[in-house]
Amino acid sequence: MSECLLIVDVQVGFINDATKHIPMLVEELQKKYRYVYVTRFYNKENSFYRKLIKWNRFDKGSDDFKLAFKPATDAVIIDKSIYSCVSPSFLQDLNGNKIDDVDVCGIDTDICVTKCAVDLFEAGIVPRVLSSYCGSHAGQEAHIQALGTLKRFIGRDQVIA
Repeated sequence: MSECLLIVDVQVGFINDATKHIPMLVEELQKKYRYVYVTRFYNKENSFYRKLIKWNRFDKGSDDFKLAFKPATDAVIIDKSIYSCVSPSFLQDLNGNKIDDVDVCGIDTDICVTKCAVDLFEAGIVPRVLSSYCGSHAGQEAHIQALGTLKRFIGRDQVIA
């Protein structure tokens, strides 16, 4: 187990029957880590999400945008308007804390969780996706397919059951 946990987009707008178990799980899980990072997705006014996908939810301040769990008091909250939170400043923070591996969990396994894990992998940080702490609001099939893709992307041993 890593000292660092990245909780991806466990927000009210992503909670449905396929993901309703995730908030309680991650709220407890975060207590086991020294470093906790929590992302929140927001949808910019002129984003490609709006233009190309025709997806108009997740305005900053909306109910969709709110976290669906209580983050640890010392958790670092990262607001992001793209799929991944892995940016130069995030990597600098990890490097400054001498973090070279990160446990990843959250919503959606098939989109933002995968993108964050692959970006960490490509940046030289070992990602470990905690599959039981992930889900997809698109359903169980999307979650399962993403886990298979992740095993190919970042290695079988980095997807933890």
